[in-house]
Amino acid sequence: MTSTPHQPLHPTTIDENAPVVADHSIRIAAPLDRVWELHTDIGNWPQWLSAITETRIDGPLAPGTTFHWVTAGMSIDSTVYEVDPERHRILWGGPAHGITGIHEWTFTEDGDGVLIRTRESWSGAPVDADRDTLAAALDDSLTTWLTTLKQTAE
Repeated sequence: MTSTPHQPLHPTTIDENAPVVADHSIRIAAPLDRVWELHTDIGNWPQWLSAITETRIDGPLAPGTTFHWVTAGMSIDSTVYEVDPERHRILWGGPAHGITGIHEWTFTEDGDGVLIRTRESWSGAPVDADRDTLAAALDDSLTTWLTTLKQTAE
């Protein structure tokens, strides 16, 4: 009998081979714990990020927990795949409107501030049909998110 290698039940990183992959970073002059708390308090995103109008999380921020959010008029259900408060890394994703997204955030101390890197991959029929437009939309969204997080934390 042959055995099959164990496959993870969820992604462990973004899909590097997806048709759209975005990678953005920003430095924030604020304590790491403050920035991490702002970002991982999903229920409070609408209070500081106007692009997100509604959020609801179905339990503690832990792998397997689903959260629901509305941005740009689209309702999205995301599943937390990994959250590591010690390493300050979070990974979530799922399907929404025909697009499978996987979103990774890392937070690294940088002197008196924090360097945030966010990477996101999108795949699916809508992406295949209009890759350039969706890539630009994702880039704009992530730039706004990072800039607003910086303004809020500082």
